Amino acid sequence: MKTLVRWLALLALLWAVGAQAAASATVVDDRGTVVSLMPLPQRIVSLLPSLTESVCALGQCAKLVGVDRYSNYPPSVRGLTPVGGGLDPSIEAIVALKPDLVLVATSSPGIERMRALGLRVVALEPKDYPSAVRVLLTLGDILGVGTAKAVVQSMELDMRAAVAQVPATARGKRVYFEVSPGPYAASASSFLGQTLERLGLQNIVAGTLGPFPKVNPELVVRAQPDVILIGDSNADAMQSRPGWDRLTALQARRVCAFNKEESDILVRPGPRMAQGAMLVARCLQPFYGAAPASTTSKAGAP
Repeated sequence: MKTLVRWLALLALLWAVGAQAAASATVVDDRGTVVSLMPLPQRIVSLLPSLTESVCALGQCAKLVGVDRYSNYPPSVRGLTPVGGGLDPSIEAIVALKPDLVLVATSSPGIERMRALGLRVVALEPKDYPSAVRVLLTLGDILGVGTAKAVVQSMELDMRAAVAQVPATARGKRVYFEVSPGPYAASASSFLGQTLERLGLQNIVAGTLGPFPKVNPELVVRAQPDVILIGDSNADAMQSRPGWDRLTALQARRVCAFNKEESDILVRPGPRMAQGAMLVARCLQPFYGAAPASTTSKAGAP
């Protein structure tokens, strides 16, 4: 009887160890699908720019064999095979690349078809700072690398550096962040809204409207933001909007007009989010003066 008990105990222990090993060899993606981590991927297709950047931030850029049409950073990915977009992927082109891992957004319409074709698909979609961190850590597990925590720590240090670069007189200022024509704005509930809050700024677009709502231009006129943030390709259109000639921010030229490269950094919730925060912090300096002298020497570069 004692021998039987020992064998049962040993079997239970082996089962527990096996279950733990099995659990550690899988990951649950953002659609709730359990995906095997083995074998470690060697040929990766990414269908979301923020995921492309995250793979490269983890030092695994060389494993990318195909990307969506919008992935353009780092520059090395621009020469990879294009496979459509996140919402209109070319599944034939993806299959032809023989990937052992396809990274997609949760809203990608080709997920089930690709899985039916035998592809290992992981759906991950960073939407704010916490989820960008989570995605990096998850990708670290998927790719079998131990650099994810260091990347996250570097992001946090860079974010603190950005906060330190905000002029003292700019804190509490009310801002309007236009992300695309329409106009569509980044509200307080978006990841850009989180960045503005972290920098000590107030967003004039309420989070209750959704992360990136289409706003009535009159809302901006009534709110009278202190600063306007916008892509430079859309900046000229502001002048022709009804009532916007009454905006104090336009009259005083307190407008941060970001170029295409800067806009890409700002609108992607990934490893360059802190660099985006630094762009905002520094664009405020011509309007409100330099950062406090006690923090300037600690801030560093993004």
